[in-house]
Amino acid sequence: MSHAGSTVAPPEDTSVLAALRSPRRLKTEVLAGLVVALALIPEAISFSIIAGVDPRVGLFASFTMAVTISIVGGRPAMISAATGAIALVVAPLSREYGLDHLIAAVILGGVLQIVLSVVGVAKLMRFIPRSVMVGFVNALAILIFTSQLPYLIGVPALVYPLVAVGLVVMVFLPKLTTVVPAPLIAIVMLTAATLVFALQVPDVGDEGELPSSLPTLLLPNVPFTLDTLSIIAPFSLAIALVGLLESLMTAKLVDDITDSRSNKTREGWGQGVANLVTGFTGGMGGCAMIGQTMINVKVSGARTRISTFLAGTFLLILVVGLGDIVALIPMAALVAVMIMVSVGTFDWHSIRPSTLRRMPKSETLVMIATVAVTVATHNLAYGVVVGVVTAMVLFARRVAHLTEVVDVAHPDENTRVYKVLGELFFASSNDLIHQFDYVGDPENIVIDMSESHIWDASTVATLDAVTTKYAARGKKVEIVGLNASSVERRDRLSGNLGAGH
Repeated sequence: MSHAGSTVAPPEDTSVLAALRSPRRLKTEVLAGLVVALALIPEAISFSIIAGVDPRVGLFASFTMAVTISIVGGRPAMISAATGAIALVVAPLSREYGLDHLIAAVILGGVLQIVLSVVGVAKLMRFIPRSVMVGFVNALAILIFTSQLPYLIGVPALVYPLVAVGLVVMVFLPKLTTVVPAPLIAIVMLTAATLVFALQVPDVGDEGELPSSLPTLLLPNVPFTLDTLSIIAPFSLAIALVGLLESLMTAKLVDDITDSRSNKTREGWGQGVANLVTGFTGGMGGCAMIGQTMINVKVSGARTRISTFLAGTFLLILVVGLGDIVALIPMAALVAVMIMVSVGTFDWHSIRPSTLRRMPKSETLVMIATVAVTVATHNLAYGVVVGVVTAMVLFARRVAHLTEVVDVAHPDENTRVYKVLGELFFASSNDLIHQFDYVGDPENIVIDMSESHIWDASTVATLDAVTTKYAARGKKVEIVGLNASSVERRDRLSGNLGAGH
């Protein structure tokens, strides 16, 4: 959706060549990629656990997704990797049928994403209202925060001061210098402190075994039959839809933050290609990650594909080449980073009393519905669908009350002129039939529709019913003032809708 008054950022803002020519910008991209890679590790491991697979499966998925999308994606600087939304979708399949069926579902999901994107599903983004976007962002912030709670409950008391120190560093260090990203400083400081003082606190190594080799090309070991297709198809469709929805919403959010535009169709099929690559290398699939994208774009200031590519590359180097060192990073450091991401992601302006007083109640209700369903189900797709449906119902209800019929003239004793005002569709046209005086009106009735518009078959059926009621009393109706599209719709449908409603 375009915003009035928004400006498209100059092309060099997301140009890889421009970043390569500028040492300052290149350093920003490199350091951002490193911070994101560190933040991806515990997330990928925890999402693997949710999906019921080995941590390697999530880590390899994050590496292949990030590297592939940096090349084929449409939104520079956006991070794609294994995600909680996809993990929740595939968990039942993995539990019942095993890893090979999961990988087959990921590959088919990638194919479906490519097909859906090519046929134009990205254009549906224009139907997502701003209040749903705000609800989506706020729900994500809440989910990012709540996903850190397991690392803060039932842990050694030392974890809490470590998290607090990490938060203080990330809040105050940027006020002094932005040469090195504050999250990276916090991670290094807290890791050094735990090692120097031999603090016994949970670390990344406690989350699961890290891989010691590179991912390899493989085909899922499943029978290529219709039975297999019937098993994986529902999960593949869910992977495709949830992945596209989360990715396109995140791309839209990054567009707003960076004041630039991205190719949503390319992003959509790019996600499909990334899932194909991920599936064929034994990964669990994924999509855009709001938390890591916010670290990359908002916290670290990255703007190009370099940071996305390096995030994936660093991730592989860290977990395969430097796994023993990465395993020593205290979870408290990564929890502090994700809490800062959560606070930065939440749209605090949307819940200020002054904003809530000014905002129409229907807009606030849509935002709350989106947040409530997303948080309750941990599924962004459900939240967005409920939010959009709520917005549509409230809009239809509001517009339905704006239609009225006015008695405007009596040219002679045998003629009466009515004027219909407002947009006519199923919600607003149902009452239209009751707004005419069929018994008391004279022989000739003129219905002026120059200030209304016919949008659907329900309205045409209602106008047919009005003329039929007058005709039954020997009275003639002339409908005038219709615009071209309303005339075309009425001519095509009038008299062909049967006697039903």
